[in-house]
This record gives sequence, C-alpha cells and structure tokens, in this order.
Amino acid sequence: MESLLTLLVLVPLLGAIVGALLPGGKGARAWALLVSLGTAGIAAALAYGFFTSDSTSQFRITFSRESVSYYAVSIIGFSPNMGVDAVSMWLILLTAFLTPLAILASFGSIKVREKEYYAWMTMLLGAMLGVFVARDAILFYVFFELTLIPMFFIIGIWGGPERRYAAGKFFLFTFAGSVFTLAAIVYLGMRAGHDGNVSFSINDIIRYAQNPAHMTQTARTWVALGLLAGFAIKVPLFPVHTWLPLAHTEAPTAGSVILAGVLLKLGTYGIFRLALPIGLMSGGKVVSPGLIHFLGVLSVVAIIYGALVAWVQTDIKKLVAYSSVSHMGFVVLGLIALNDYGMQGSVLYMINHGLSTGALFLVIGMIYDRYHTRDIDQLSGLARKMPIMAFFFVLFTLSSIGLPGLNGFVSEFLTILGAFTSDYLGVGYGVLAALGIILGAIYMLHMTARIIWGPLKTPEVHGDDHGKKSDSHGHDHGHGARDDGVRDLSGREITVLVPLALAVILLGVLPNGVLKSILQPVQLARRSHSVAVETTPSSTPTAAVAIPVAAPVAQVR
Repeated sequence: MESLLTLLVLVPLLGAIVGALLPGGKGARAWALLVSLGTAGIAAALAYGFFTSDSTSQFRITFSRESVSYYAVSIIGFSPNMGVDAVSMWLILLTAFLTPLAILASFGSIKVREKEYYAWMTMLLGAMLGVFVARDAILFYVFFELTLIPMFFIIGIWGGPERRYAAGKFFLFTFAGSVFTLAAIVYLGMRAGHDGNVSFSINDIIRYAQNPAHMTQTARTWVALGLLAGFAIKVPLFPVHTWLPLAHTEAPTAGSVILAGVLLKLGTYGIFRLALPIGLMSGGKVVSPGLIHFLGVLSVVAIIYGALVAWVQTDIKKLVAYSSVSHMGFVVLGLIALNDYGMQGSVLYMINHGLSTGALFLVIGMIYDRYHTRDIDQLSGLARKMPIMAFFFVLFTLSSIGLPGLNGFVSEFLTILGAFTSDYLGVGYGVLAALGIILGAIYMLHMTARIIWGPLKTPEVHGDDHGKKSDSHGHDHGHGARDDGVRDLSGREITVLVPLALAVILLGVLPNGVLKSILQPVQLARRSHSVAVETTPSSTPTAAVAIPVAAPVAQVR
C-alpha cells in the first residue's frame, strides 16, 4: 500500500520529464498514454488494497515526520505525509480514469508541439493526484498550486483564438485566491505544533483549530474565510466564477475534460478536507452559522444563475461550462448541509459531474473537429449523419440532468434532501435547488433537441479538413442528408466514450457501493475529524445510509 501510494504520484511526474525529452510527437503521445494507463493501474491496485483491507483505519500513511531526514525541512514543520480515505480514493480513481481517455481523445486534434502538450498533461495528472493524497497542508498547497502551471500552458498554447487571455485570467483568479489560503495554512501551522514546534500536519492543525482553548470562534471564522478564498474560486462559486466559461471555451477538448472533471473538484475537496473541520465544525456543532448561510446563499445563486445564463448561450461549449457553475453549486450546498444525506450526495456529485460533464465536452470536441463550430444556430439534425455520436450525446445529456437510472439522479436527490433536512439550511434552500434541476433539464434538452434532431443544417466543410468540398451551405431541403465528407465517430472516439457510458449507467444503477464507503469519512469530517489519522475507528457496525429508503446496516471500511 505504501509503495503504491508513492508510485501513484511519482510515476506521472517522472513520466512527464521523460516525455518532454522524447524525440517526435508520436512517441510522446504514446508515452503519455502508457504513463496514464500505468497510473490508472496503480490507482486500481491501491483501491483494491484499500477497500479489501481488514483494517478499519481510513488513512494510510507512507511517511511519518520522524522519517524526514533533512533538518532544514523538518524544522519548519513540513513532512511528506501521504494517505487516503474513501473520499480521496474515489477522486483518485476518477482522475486516473479520465486522464487516459482525455489523452487518447487528443490524438486527432493536437497537431502542433505534441511533445510539450503530452508532457504537460502527464504532469497535470501527477499534480492532481498529489492533492488527493497529501496529508500535510504545505504538501497539499504545493500540489494544489502546481496544477495551475500545466493547465495555464495547455489553455494558452493549444486553446482557441482568445487562449492567452483565457489562460491569464484562469491563472490570476485562482492564484490570487490561493494566496489567502496559504496565509491561513501558515497561520495554523505556526501554532499547531507541540512544545514550540511547527507542524503543518493536517491532523495537527485540525486538532488545534477545534480546541476552544487555542482558537476563538472569531479566529476560526477568519481562518475559514482565508481557506475558502482559494477553494471558492477553484470550485468556482458565484461571483468568482467568471474565469471558468472563458477557460472552458478556449481550452482544447482534453483541457476542458480535465478542468471540469477534476480541477473543479480540488476546490470542493479542499472545503471538505480543510475548511469544514477547521473553520466551520467542531464536535458536530457549527461554530459559524452565519458563514454557513452565506455559503448557502452563494450556492443557490450559483445554481439558479448558472442555469439561467446557460439557457441563453448559443455556443455549446459555453452552455456546458455555465452548467458546471450550476452543478458545482449543488456540490457546495450538499457539503454545508452538514448531514449524511447532503454530504454523501455531494461527494457522489463530484464523481458524477466529472463523468457526465467530461463526457459532454468530449462529444462536443468531436463535433468541433468535424465542423469547426460550436454555434447552435449552425448545427441541427446531426443524428441523420452521425447516429452513434447522437446516442452518446443524448445519453450524457440525460446523465447531466439527473434522469433516474443514470448517475446524476442519486447525487442530485441526496444533495437536495440534505438541504431540506439540514439543521442549518432548510426548506427554502431545498426549493431553490430543486428549481435549478428543472431549469437544467430545460436548457440541456432544448440544446439537444436543436442539435441532434430537426432538419439537417451544418456549416460548409472544406476539402482540406475532410477530403471533400461541399457544394452547398449546409441546408437539407428534404431530399436526404448531403454527403459533405463528414463521417460518424471513429473507432478511437468510440473507445474513448464507451467506458464513460458504462460508468454513468453503473453508478446510476449501483450507487450504494460509493455511498457506503464514504459514510465514515463524511461523519468524521463533521464530528471528530481530528482522530481520523492517528487512531483506528471503532469496529462497531455503522448504519450506512445509501439511498434514503431501506438504509442498510453495514460495516464501513
């Protein structure tokens, strides 16, 4: 377990260095795919060992502070502590699952500076995984910020016409907020050690913050605001969301997939791992009810605002980008409901949103590769020419709007139920969130109806793109679909989408496995998070709420 956890981060980081030194683009992309698949294999082996272990300990530590051999590091309280619980384990699996698919999807669209592109993608994989395994706050922050660099270059070099502006805005927004997060971490680490020592162990700083003798309620509120400054921008919450639609629109397809699928989850994961136990909760009690309501208001505003703005978009990619603003509002709302329903639903929502929205961006990218437009007004009736693409597009759209039987339904239901039954939110927040689901169904189905069905209408496709120049302007007058040289999905593209389709169906039908496994870390985050690492939880069976009916009793490991 310990060696696997170390390899999980080192393999992609070292693989990025090797990939940058390889001659030729084809070798670099094959190497990147191999490294990402190898990382996925390590993640699968780690998950198997974690979920089948007889131990009930939720965190596996690979290094202890005593093992740090350099005094210059240990004297400032830094130690390379790494470990996982069920929440971080599922997010690791999501990251390791999406990245090879994103890399494989790039084979047909990335034609320039391939070596650099795939090296940055591989480094981004290692940085994201580092966030989820870090058990030292400084290590967490280093990986959290390291993710900005690869994505900055991916957007800025291989993005659309406004790529430099989008990359700069993305970097400045997220980096500026993270400065306040670093200040909060340093403040806690300087005070959390024992006998005058400094400690940035996440467990130590949580224990310190939750002790009323050490920190007043006012101090904890200010620390929570510092942490949330970085995490809220990364989510992003309204009104610090404006960087996201532009970044999504200008990013290459794989960049949008990883941005929506994983990078946004770094913000919600940070709220779960640090902001909740440090600044908001103590022994199951809220220490700052006003801050909870403030976050609740921002969440429902993001849900409604994101849905309404998405409704009026004419760019498919920008529409899905604004839908992410709305969906991530559900994730934060579930977290601050501070009950089992809401928090379990929130963690499940992180996974489901990564799958559904990442898949939608892939399909949109495949359409763009053929027609070089994402304008809804220029695309119609694509099911006539690309029925396989239409199948996947409709499936992932239904997944995104939470159709019962697909993965989005259970997570949306639980987050709203969590808001309704929360001691700190209530019916008003639940009603507004439910309205967001209705609006989401309207704009997503409206977009799908216009693009997939109706009379065939596509822009002119030039011969150098598909080997055949069209003699029309894209309108079908009822005599059948014209042959403009555009073909349905290739075998490679189908290979990319099939695993995602299986995942959204599997999690829609069988979500209980995820929900049971995350119950214990969810309860620890809300009640007594500070004992999560050093102690082994009781082996007494816990009532694990999976779906709100017929709650089974199971031992959570």
